[in-house]
Amino acid sequence: MHTEDVNGKVLEHWDCNDLQEAMKDGEVVLIDVRTPQEYMFEYIRGALLLPMAAFDASFLPEGGQKRLVFHCGSGVRSRRVAEKYLEAGHDRIAHLEGGFAAWKTAHKPYIGTDMASGAPVAVHNQ
Repeated sequence: MHTEDVNGKVLEHWDCNDLQEAMKDGEVVLIDVRTPQEYMFEYIRGALLLPMAAFDASFLPEGGQKRLVFHCGSGVRSRRVAEKYLEAGHDRIAHLEGGFAAWKTAHKPYIGTDMASGAPVAVHNQ
């Protein structure tokens, strides 16, 4: 993970290993900001869907024991959402650098779609 100062606030750029470890330890809430169609096709198990088009920082929890981490397909939308979150008055937020594409390239597990049946299927790329 590395951090970036965004107008005096902290934007954390997490890599796939950071996220996988934090998820395993129950330390984060992962928020997928892709479209519902993208999410239906494939997603990281445990990620909650909050599409960028409907993003409103006032609906997200503040504080608590778990960190919020945004992700999208490539890291572009999650960064934009993270910046909006910081603009809404929060001091620190994280996003998955490289997004879902980086997750898949790193051979991390996710839920995909069986093209023959349309059913969800666990994909274990490790």
